[in-house]
Amino acid sequence: MRVRGEEDRHGVETWAAGASRPGRPARGARPHRRFGPASSPTRARFREAPRAGKAAALLRACGISGNKVRALQAIVAAETAGLLGPGLAALPHPERAAILCGIRGVGPWTADMVGIFHFHDPDIWPTGDVAAVGCLRRLTGQADTAAVAAAFAPYRSILARYLWRIKDTAPAPADLPADLPTRTEPAPWARRPRGTAKSG
Repeated sequence: MRVRGEEDRHGVETWAAGASRPGRPARGARPHRRFGPASSPTRARFREAPRAGKAAALLRACGISGNKVRALQAIVAAETAGLLGPGLAALPHPERAAILCGIRGVGPWTADMVGIFHFHDPDIWPTGDVAAVGCLRRLTGQADTAAVAAAFAPYRSILARYLWRIKDTAPAPADLPADLPTRTEPAPWARRPRGTAKSG
C-alpha cells in the first residue's frame, strides 16, 4: 500500500510505503517531483558532488550517457554562477535562449521547450521540433512553417501545443495491414495515477 510521506527537511517531498527505511523511499515508490529552494541542502550536496568526483559515476550508473552527464554538470555550474536566476523570466525569448544555448548540451530545441513549458512564454515557434513542424507542413502543405506560424503571433506556443495534440491523437494510416494488433485502451504509462483529476 502506498501512503504519502512527510516533506523532508530538504524541501523534497517523498513517497513512502509501509516500513520503508528512514529518509529513503520504499522500493517502487514514486516521488512527487517538487524541489526545494535553490539554497536547500539537497541542491548544495548535488553541487558539491562533481567536485568530489562522485556525480559522474552516480549518473552513469543510472544509465545516463557521458555527454548528458557533462551537460548536467554544465547546467549545475551555470546555476551556481548565477546564470539561471529569476532574471531569465523577464528576458525576451531570443535573449534567454542565447544564454541557455551558451551552456554545454543545451541547444535551440531545449531553449524553446524551457520557454514554452517552464516560463510559459505564449509566443515561441519551435522550429527544431519535428512533430510540430511536420504536422503543420501536412496541414498546410507549406514548407516554410515559420512563415505560416507568424500569422499566429503572439500565440505561437499555443499553436505548437495544438499541433502536438493533433499529432498524438492522429488516427493510424489506412494502409496498415488488417491483421495488425491495435490497442483498445491507453498504454500503461499513459494512465493517470489513481486519485488524480483529469486536466482540462
